[in-house]
Amino acid sequence: MSTDTIRPLIAITMGDPAGIGPEIILKALRHADVTARCRPLVIGDRRILDRAAPWVGDAPVVELLARPADGRYLPGTLPLLDMANAAPDECPVGQASAPAGRAAVEYVFRACDLALASEVDAIVTAPLNKAAMNLAGFAYAGHTELLAERTGAPHVRMVLAGPQLRVVHVSTHVALAEAIRRVTPERIAQTIDLAHTACRALGIAAPRIAVAGLNPHAGEGGLFGDEEQRAIIPAVRAARARGYDVSDPQPPDTVFLRAMRGAYDIVVAMYHDQGHIPMKLLAFDSGVNISIGLPIIRTSVDHGTAFDIAGTGHASEESLLAAIDVAVRMVEAGMRGEEGYTTESSGISALPPDP
Repeated sequence: MSTDTIRPLIAITMGDPAGIGPEIILKALRHADVTARCRPLVIGDRRILDRAAPWVGDAPVVELLARPADGRYLPGTLPLLDMANAAPDECPVGQASAPAGRAAVEYVFRACDLALASEVDAIVTAPLNKAAMNLAGFAYAGHTELLAERTGAPHVRMVLAGPQLRVVHVSTHVALAEAIRRVTPERIAQTIDLAHTACRALGIAAPRIAVAGLNPHAGEGGLFGDEEQRAIIPAVRAARARGYDVSDPQPPDTVFLRAMRGAYDIVVAMYHDQGHIPMKLLAFDSGVNISIGLPIIRTSVDHGTAFDIAGTGHASEESLLAAIDVAVRMVEAGMRGEEGYTTESSGISALPPDP
């Protein structure tokens, strides 16, 4: 069997052309161990990569492809599906613009469609800029929502994974008041299921799942709010009935420390900042964003477009390298989204799609 039938084929989207995506991709593909472990295929614009090349020093040699199967995927090369959709003069570095936002979304659409058609094994995404995306007419909060709609997946969650901590969120890019409304037994049950799926995908055979409370001190028995008794504990009990190792609601100010010290494999956070703040503190450069619940494998850097440093060559490729590594491990484990969460497995029947 040739090595090309063994190494996973990973589509890497270029992200917003005005951000740091192009330069971190150029830096990442200089690492010989990337092509040793996978066949990396960049989906982007040749002109934007050429613009970024002087910022990073020695850049890989671009290999233009018409389709993924055509590539040789050799060390020192950057196999590229050139979509030619981001004219550099229309995508000024470090600025949000409709042309850049449109191009970035089109890269994700192409990668997603290739994955759905089994032409690539997984996708890894460089960062989008939400303002640019919305200027282009794509009213998505981020990659997760875009990919959920594109694939028709009803229940998708964002998992953040770092060297010391893993977190999955009940809700992410919504206002805090809306996030509190989404703390329901149904959504928490879905999220616990997907936390279990994520850990199994990452090679953890018997996941230990911590559940954060919503309120200070996890409600202190109802003194500081009743969401723990009304919504979180019923979901925990349902998960235990399905055989999962799940904690009672834990005080949010200590649960992440306990997980970091090894008591748990993953934490279910109730809303965006509750989970993101500890992850950003511990793994700002090395964290990975994983979408669980899709029918494809998708990982991403855990940072934004960093317009303030775009074009300087100072952006670190560490998170992108980690995202590629996680995608490869998930492919090697045979993990696919359709093997994970189902409404039947959750113990709660006929759940509606996420709002």
